[in-house]
Amino acid sequence: MNISVQKLLTKMEAELQQAKMAQKPESLREKVYSIKILSELILDEVQAGGAVMEPLRQRPQPKSSSQPKKLELDDEANGDSLFDF
Repeated sequence: MNISVQKLLTKMEAELQQAKMAQKPESLREKVYSIKILSELILDEVQAGGAVMEPLRQRPQPKSSSQPKKLELDDEANGDSLFDF
């Protein structure tokens, strides 16, 4: 059975959130143990060479131009520089 590493990491994150909210030491121990088992699964998959790494879904970032927009002024300046009169 080939489980993607990304799915295991997602499950580990969920278990970690539950561990942070655990009220009882037994509950915390159970969640930490689950994280340990999931970590061992990932290590075994990577060691066996069967790890399936899915690309992370990233939010599209706004495109920024490499050059800032030129400020258009209505006055009669001679150039783009502050020192042009």
